Amino acid sequence: MGIITRSIANNIVTSGKLDGTDGLNGVIPASNIANVSLNNVTALSASLGDAIESVATDPVSPSEGQLWYNTTIGVLKVYKSLGGVWAAGGNMNTTRTTAGLAGTQTSAIAAGGFAPGPSSATELYNGTSWTSNPTGLGTARYELSALGTQTAALAVGGYTTGAPPIVATVESWNGTSWSPSPSMNITKADAGTAGIQTAGLTFGGANPTGILSATESWNGTSWTTVNSMNTARSYLAGCGIQTSALAFGGYVPPVTTSTAATESWNGTSWTSVNSLNTARRALGGAGALNTAAVAFGGNTTTVTTTATEEWDGTSWTTNPNSMGNSQQNMRGTGTQSAALSATGRAGPPTFTLSNATEEYTDPTLAVRKVTLT
Repeated sequence: MGIITRSIANNIVTSGKLDGTDGLNGVIPASNIANVSLNNVTALSASLGDAIESVATDPVSPSEGQLWYNTTIGVLKVYKSLGGVWAAGGNMNTTRTTAGLAGTQTSAIAAGGFAPGPSSATELYNGTSWTSNPTGLGTARYELSALGTQTAALAVGGYTTGAPPIVATVESWNGTSWSPSPSMNITKADAGTAGIQTAGLTFGGANPTGILSATESWNGTSWTTVNSMNTARSYLAGCGIQTSALAFGGYVPPVTTSTAATESWNGTSWTSVNSLNTARRALGGAGALNTAAVAFGGNTTTVTTTATEEWDGTSWTTNPNSMGNSQQNMRGTGTQSAALSATGRAGPPTFTLSNATEEYTDPTLAVRKVTLT
């Protein structure tokens, strides 16, 4: 390969990137250069001291994204994610789809759904199995949404058998039973949600007037209409908190079209950001903030997908580890690193209700050698 002169950065700039415009210039023997990596570096200049830590042994408990140079073996290393994996969880007791799902991977609540027909059934998940609660929703419904925790949740909107068929009904969960709560300003089903029982957000969805872009904010007492989404849609996924939410995927007019559109909410307004790699509707999603989320499953308009993507605050990355079940109309809850999927259905061409639960875990961090390509 010959002699190669390499410029090595000594500054860390935006998003942890290395500034390669200055630093150390040195001649590296060809024997130390591989086609896709820099190997066997014997020393780094002191000018890099503020950018990359030099250590004799790898850190015992590094943070994700941490970069260091191991002086003993002469290797530049980083602690990075290897991608999350899916595993089967305990099956639900009531087979259904489009229920409201809230909580965490190890402490979740599911309520309502299509079983077939509107259901009021409520179940609690402990990370291993579901337990049926003796008290169900006051209003049986499906294609509803939920937000909050296993002990303090809200169930919002959905379809019923009454008139009107789509409702603005909201019920509050205290860990034991549901009780009526102030209704939303507009009726909706299949909306996205974010937040907790005392500080929540609903966005998008559909009602007899069409597909919605409307956003409503909940302060624990009443609902307030706030700035609308840029892209009207239903059957979308949402996650986050009242001041830091993410909306992705869904139906857009005409209703046969799936979208990859993603929007970020900062507590005041929505901003269109980078789209999903796979456009889909009726998907699941989870995430604690608008900077870290996971999207999974759904319908691409022609097929049901098992595709999983992770959001890093800037862009979506497709995870090579797909879901175990090809499903749509599921609901998701939890965080990017510990998500839960439940209440889905298979299809098309057949649409079979499912009681399957899947758990997504992404603690698979490992030390890896930095390669230059």
